[in-house]
Amino acid sequence: MLPAAASALLCPVCRKSLGPGDGGGRTLVCAAGHSFDAARQGYFNFLVGKGTVFEADAADMVAARFDFLSAGHYQPLAEAVAELSAPALSRAADGPAGTVLDAGTGTGHYLRTLLDRIPAAAIGLDISKFALRRAARMNPEAVNLVSDVWQPLPVADGAVDVVTVVFAPRNAAEFARVLRPGGRLVVVTPRPGHLAEVSGQTGMLGIEPAKDERLAASLEGHFAAHSARDLDLGLSLNPRDVENLALMGPAGHHLDRAALASLAAGLPPVTAVTARFRISTFEPRS
Repeated sequence: MLPAAASALLCPVCRKSLGPGDGGGRTLVCAAGHSFDAARQGYFNFLVGKGTVFEADAADMVAARFDFLSAGHYQPLAEAVAELSAPALSRAADGPAGTVLDAGTGTGHYLRTLLDRIPAAAIGLDISKFALRRAARMNPEAVNLVSDVWQPLPVADGAVDVVTVVFAPRNAAEFARVLRPGGRLVVVTPRPGHLAEVSGQTGMLGIEPAKDERLAASLEGHFAAHSARDLDLGLSLNPRDVENLALMGPAGHHLDRAALASLAAGLPPVTAVTARFRISTFEPRS
């Protein structure tokens, strides 16, 4: 059977509702006849039309993120995202589960933590097919989509209760469209000093000045600020962890892999690093 959240999907070609086809839960079809088959790993590829301006994460970047997150370094962040999502996903015991859209789901680790704590229908969306291969295996109860967040989202109006965005692009207009009234947008961004102990030497990108102000400005027309929580994590990383940390982020598109491996080989057995996050929540304007 298709995951519960599949009922919220729209065809990325014609924007009609999608439903199960004849593929035994592995095919989605709209009334116009557009059909999408699940990949072997279980995700659906909804990339259609013109190419994206966003560069998808490569296979080695995704592998680095999977290994780093699987080690549990950012687990307290995942717990905090789940906690802040919970109020908007709460339902009466005899009512339907809420629905969460994890935009930029990556390897699916943050969504996995949320689903382990909150019974919800779920959509995981990312532009990287390499990420979705991992996410679909980690979250088989979610509907996992390769899709571009900068295009109209393949989700019906007011169909989701929570949108989570962890270090991923933010399409404010589309997030507001798919959220129900009273829904919640949960956004994670880095704060000044994030990974400062290793960011310079590994070539990771720095934190942009006035990042919080730009986040608020980008959402202003569609969302009102609800709350903000700062979270600092003291990490003890081995050389491989540091290498993964550099490679899994946006700098991974440009880093010299051989030079990064050489640098990691010269690190001490344990490097103390501080991760600094801000978790901001927003509510859609009426």
